[in-house]
Amino acid sequence: MKMRVLVTDGHFRKTLAVVRSLGRRGVKVTVGERTFLNTSFFSKYCKRRILYPSPRRHPDQFIDFLLREVKKNRYDCLFPMEEETLLLIAKYQSDISKYTYLLIPDLPKIEFVRDKGNLIRFAESHGIPVPKTYYRPPTLTLPPGGGGGGGGVNFSDIPVPVVIKPRISSGSFGIAYVRKKETLASSYQRVHEQYPFPLIQEYIPDGGGTFGLSALFDESTNVKAAFVHKKLRMFPVQGGPSTLREGVEHPRVMELGLSLLKALNWVGIAMVEFKVDPRDGVPKLMEVNPRFWGSLQLAIFSGVDFPYLILKMAKGENFKPLLHYETGKRCRWLFFGDILHFVNHPERFHLQPPFFRFFEPNTCDDILSGDDPLPLLGATATFFTFLYDPEMKRFLERR
Repeated sequence: MKMRVLVTDGHFRKTLAVVRSLGRRGVKVTVGERTFLNTSFFSKYCKRRILYPSPRRHPDQFIDFLLREVKKNRYDCLFPMEEETLLLIAKYQSDISKYTYLLIPDLPKIEFVRDKGNLIRFAESHGIPVPKTYYRPPTLTLPPGGGGGGGGVNFSDIPVPVVIKPRISSGSFGIAYVRKKETLASSYQRVHEQYPFPLIQEYIPDGGGTFGLSALFDESTNVKAAFVHKKLRMFPVQGGPSTLREGVEHPRVMELGLSLLKALNWVGIAMVEFKVDPRDGVPKLMEVNPRFWGSLQLAIFSGVDFPYLILKMAKGENFKPLLHYETGKRCRWLFFGDILHFVNHPERFHLQPPFFRFFEPNTCDDILSGDDPLPLLGATATFFTFLYDPEMKRFLERR
């Protein structure tokens, strides 16, 4: 009998990666989304399509729908893909887990690492290198009853350049780069109005590279798989999701990332991002992504098939930790991430690797596939929904 899985959030590249990975192995994959216009519904490996209420606008209805679905169909595994979906499912984890295998951390842990203030303090206390961080300058005019933690200094005491980051956000939302001291206070206030009490961090110069450590842990926080990639191009260009990335060996990044996740007693998957400081060669922690990440397809292409490994765990199979993989493979998000990088990069015709190198044998694509071509239509439809759908516009910078 074929195994059956349910994957949420059909819009996203990472969801398509799960659908293709498991579908190619003969797994019957059901994909859920709130609209038919989404990337994964167009895949030939998506065997069943379901529409559910918006997790953002109708969370209670979404959970009711999901509980009915997993009770009725008894899926072997549930893969929550997006942050809002994950948070809701984690809230009702005990109920959902009665009917399907669900390998995720508990809700307090997810919420803890989402708050970059919590995360940076925790990492620093466990010997993980972090950028110099200012938690709240006391010169900020606080609203009545405002909190936000201590550790502040005067704006005039903070050396620039710095990055102002929301404590809780995804991708490039709310991030401000400040290079002149006279604009620091106004920039902070502007971010604070939308994202209360953001962090101010020293800007880590470019040149050392940005790396992601992706890992899978079992229920006892034993590492089952790990993979390191390096961002080669991003959108937004200054810093955001990767549009081209490469699988690499970086023992220090792997060591630091696994050490942090073990200290957190992590369960399930996560991606820890570091930026290597070219001034001292030390990887500095940027964030922890407590869910599947946008560049998942590269790990699968390189031999670390995280979705399939989770399914093996769902079946009760035991396997040795997978910590070695093919390096040098690349994965590209051509439509529409790398195109946007090209259009917005001032040195677009001098990129390395060159933009117009389309058919490299060691390079795959997040969406384009000769074996499964139709998701490009879904991705195009999804892209155009950004023009008129308010709920979709908010995802543009995050992915």
